[in-house]
Amino acid sequence: MAYEVFGAAPPGLADPWYEISLCGSGAVRVGRFRLEPDSGLDQLARAETVIVPACSDVDEHPPTDLVDAVRAAYDAGARVASLCTGAFVLAAAGLLDGRRATTHWAHAGALAARYPRVEVDPDVLYVDNGRVLTSAGKAAAMDLCLHLVRLDHGSVIANAAARRLVVPPHRPGGQAQFVTTPMPAQDNHPLADLFPWVIDRLDQPLTVEELARQANMSSRNLGRHFRSVTGTTPLQWLLTQRIRRAQELLETTDDNVDTIASATGMGTATTLRRHFNRTVGVPPDTYRRTFRSSHPQ
Repeated sequence: MAYEVFGAAPPGLADPWYEISLCGSGAVRVGRFRLEPDSGLDQLARAETVIVPACSDVDEHPPTDLVDAVRAAYDAGARVASLCTGAFVLAAAGLLDGRRATTHWAHAGALAARYPRVEVDPDVLYVDNGRVLTSAGKAAAMDLCLHLVRLDHGSVIANAAARRLVVPPHRPGGQAQFVTTPMPAQDNHPLADLFPWVIDRLDQPLTVEELARQANMSSRNLGRHFRSVTGTTPLQWLLTQRIRRAQELLETTDDNVDTIASATGMGTATTLRRHFNRTVGVPPDTYRRTFRSSHPQ
């Protein structure tokens, strides 16, 4: 990912481009490829920018020599950026303590649990803390690399690099627009029958009392079960399902925002836009342009 962005200068660039060196303690295998480092980890301390790629196994503590080398590079004045789960290396080096950071949404919980001094934000594509930067998944890693080019060479050059790679020069919003919200995998919990009943009635103004009656339990008991099964409240879960349905309709239909607001129980386009923007990170129209299927169903 980093090599694709930094490896070749866009045509017409007058300023010096990046000199890239692959540093490591030994050869590594990435898929079908075997990568041989150009230099040892000690060379990181001489770098102006250090890019830490994704970790192969976040369950394992990052190698001590790598953590120490990244910390030494930062102490020597380098700008340090992590791609995807490379944030675990930066966290182990103490570079994220007291800072906001991100990683792939699937591993954000593990990062927060293992390094409680890090303010993990799973809903952004990347976080720029000046000399410490972190990104989310693979596509967001590209976003962060182009952001670095933009900082170093300006928007015109960053846009030229993006065109060469056939990617957007800058994507609005955050990871939330890419995160799915599936139903709980188990079907043996007390709310198993309630969930499909609700999904079939998302166009209706449902209340907690109605959900409790349908589940044949008190509102208080319903709330307790919702916390246990979904980790959130009945109303928040209901709002999430409405937003998810709106995402599906934006991707697969030509319906306008007013129609989708009615179909998802939001009432008005204003209400849908407010909740959608707050939850997903971009307005409904922007989401549609990004994720619209080539052939609406």
